[in-house]
Amino acid sequence: MDIVMNVRTLTPLDRLLAGIEHALETVAGTPEAHRPTPAHHFADAELDDKERRHVAGLMRVNHTGEVCAQALYDGQAALARKEENRAHLTDAAAEETDHLAWCAERLHELESQPSLLNPLWYAGSYAIGALAALAGDKVSLGFVVETEKQVEAHLAEHMHRLPAQDERSRAVLKQMQEDEVRHAQNARERGGIALPFPIPQLMHATSLVMKTVAYRV
Repeated sequence: MDIVMNVRTLTPLDRLLAGIEHALETVAGTPEAHRPTPAHHFADAELDDKERRHVAGLMRVNHTGEVCAQALYDGQAALARKEENRAHLTDAAAEETDHLAWCAERLHELESQPSLLNPLWYAGSYAIGALAALAGDKVSLGFVVETEKQVEAHLAEHMHRLPAQDERSRAVLKQMQEDEVRHAQNARERGGIALPFPIPQLMHATSLVMKTVAYRV
């Protein structure tokens, strides 16, 4: 007896509804990591109040950065022209969910909270990702390369700014940095092109605004 399996193709409306659900989970939900936090090997360090507030500010920035990454990938995947590129973006977003969960866990340990402006950061980043996708897959993948390049540098800066004894936060950022390097390399190998002036400069300026605000709010 032959068994016929009907696999339903997702419609644009299906993708829209799934995107809304994922946005709500990213901004207001409790993300679940598929990998254990890299911090589990290290005991929590003794931090004074000033150091704790500083580390919390840095991790809040990184948490917001991961919210933005989720939104960028969601916007790019929604309008990707090739299915294999859509799948690549979706897979990368899954690893970014790990980063989001690890940062949220570290914020909780520091008795702090994510940025109150995360819904705004998500909406703006989603729109940017969608615009990049409309320009074509090569530009969209190039946007991934440039984004991850800038995030890699930003994480290196944050690892330098952490208190020397805070190995838990440093372990999280180090693994995030390794993942971002791999995401950039994969996007480049898939045909991502170098973005023309002044796009990288505008991306950097926008990132500076986000980091300055999210550190405090």
